[in-house]
Amino acid sequence: MQVPANPPKLSAPIDQERVRALFARPERVAPSDFLRREVASRMFERLELVKLAPQRVLDAGCGAGADLPLLQKSYPAAHILGLDAAPAMLRAAQAPAAKTSSLNQLLSKLLPAKTGVDLLCGDFAELPLGPNSLDLVWSNLALHWHPQPDRVFAEWRRVLRVNSLLMFSCFGPDTLRELRAAFAEADLAQHALPFVDMHDFGDQLVEAGFSTPVLDMEVITVTYDTPQALLADVRALGGNPLGTLSRGLMGKQAWQRMLATLEKGRRADGKLGLTFEVIYGHAFRPAPKMTSKGEAIIRFDLPRKPRQ
Repeated sequence: MQVPANPPKLSAPIDQERVRALFARPERVAPSDFLRREVASRMFERLELVKLAPQRVLDAGCGAGADLPLLQKSYPAAHILGLDAAPAMLRAAQAPAAKTSSLNQLLSKLLPAKTGVDLLCGDFAELPLGPNSLDLVWSNLALHWHPQPDRVFAEWRRVLRVNSLLMFSCFGPDTLRELRAAFAEADLAQHALPFVDMHDFGDQLVEAGFSTPVLDMEVITVTYDTPQALLADVRALGGNPLGTLSRGLMGKQAWQRMLATLEKGRRADGKLGLTFEVIYGHAFRPAPKMTSKGEAIIRFDLPRKPRQ
């Protein structure tokens, strides 16, 4: 795996075992899927602007597999791989993947390349795939759960073929700002991830070897009637996987201070708002400029012969 010039750095002290545990119950995560579906639709709008005919696609952080049939519909001749670190989520993804099995068998007979959907369990930064084996890496609201995104970018670049595409979305640092402010009134503990800034992701993509990365962001506000409904969605989205998280319960008075602060933030319409800063990024893997021995590669574009 190609690694960045600088040593890997933590985006946050995320406990990856805790991440897997938080996503070990798909039914607990399902109520928050509305946000993933909305972000996925916006990603697909961006993807439609890119001319691409991939043979092999990876959904990195596929969860229960909601994006897999959409990717298969967009690229019916491609082999779609779904990868997640939580085995329970992959088991949930097997059901929708099985529904298309008859179509997969038909396409496999008609097309020379392998088609259909396969599922893999693994870490984003240690993919069970060979180099230059993918044409598209797609990742929807999953990257922020990994403590070393620079290593992840380097690994994604390793498995992509030259001129192939990476497209991802993740949460930015303004996400859950109302909840952070409320918990800050309760105690000094960190109750939400310190999400990575968009510009830092851009630097990491360039450092990992991607060309001309394009990143933009938008703010999505979700409203709730009660603090309990808001907190339930935060837990369903993944909760707090920080290794520094105290395992003890917050005291009753501190909890009430947190709830009271949330209540003070009610909007003019009487709703409680919760902010999600969503970062969208895409970049291509360029042709190499150096050989493995450090020799420069110079390419010449020969002039085309005029048509007779």
